[in-house]
Amino acid sequence: MRRCILFLGLMLLLWGVAAAAETAATDPHALVKNTSERMLSILRDQRERLKKKPELIYGLVDQVVIPHFDFTRMSRWVLGKYWRQATPEQRERFATEFRTLLVKTYATSLLEFIDDQFKYPPLRMKPDAKRVTVRTDVIRSGAAPVRIEYRLFKGKEGWKAYDVLVEGISLVANYRSSFAEEIRQGGLDKLITRLAEHNNKVGAN
Repeated sequence: MRRCILFLGLMLLLWGVAAAAETAATDPHALVKNTSERMLSILRDQRERLKKKPELIYGLVDQVVIPHFDFTRMSRWVLGKYWRQATPEQRERFATEFRTLLVKTYATSLLEFIDDQFKYPPLRMKPDAKRVTVRTDVIRSGAAPVRIEYRLFKGKEGWKAYDVLVEGISLVANYRSSFAEEIRQGGLDKLITRLAEHNNKVGAN
């Protein structure tokens, strides 16, 4: 799971840099490729600064990731039936803490992957497609390639991601299973409280 989270962390950040509105609306493959290459360049330029102050990544991730991922949709799918049972206030609190959990977990591991190479296999999609899966292969020195797949949907604001798979392992499914067990044991409020406490500790100075 940790390996999955580390790679997702890099790719979520890579996704964050805004591409041209037209590209984002019509070509999800180009969006992934272009933003990945642009962000890798930024990370490499800022390598030494980020090593000294890795907490600076949090703000960067918060600025560039959120517009390209539908965290409300992800939160709804992660909670499953418990989302339907939750109050509006519980939904809002959970979505906030879940987003922060992802941002902070991913941000702490980004610097490990600056020198990796990325390949973008061609995407086959119908012109009127509303959902697609975009694949990226991460090439690491001395290790087997890692396949990362983004599940995206096209809405009014263009393409947004709602799930990420690493070597076939779904981000949503992973958290859904573990969160469901916690809710069964102690309830949704207890899970939200734990996430908030965890988020406050991570990166605290």
